[in-house]
Amino acid sequence: MTRRERIEQALTAGLAPMQVEVTDESHMHNVPPGAESHFKVLVVSPAFAGERLLGRHRRVNGLLADEFAGGMHALAIHAWTPEEWFEKGGGAAPNSPECLGGGRSSDSPA
Repeated sequence: MTRRERIEQALTAGLAPMQVEVTDESHMHNVPPGAESHFKVLVVSPAFAGERLLGRHRRVNGLLADEFAGGMHALAIHAWTPEEWFEKGGGAAPNSPECLGGGRSSDSPA
């Protein structure tokens, strides 16, 4: 099972979402092919009702603690209630910004 599949399974079991999308964005970063290290999730669940953004992120991070312990490096989280999702037109999560490379650029001072 891939990390993407394990993430989807953990979020589905823990939040009973009406929508879950897991995107492996590792290819956008300076990591070896197949690294499975950078992900974006869109989770739409009634479980988020009345919960602040920080609480939603903590809940998602808690469900994925094993993945972080196993080498997942970064996770972009879009955790919405069904009402918020419908207000946004029921679309996909926003695009992630371009990776800055995680190091110094060639024109940075040493």
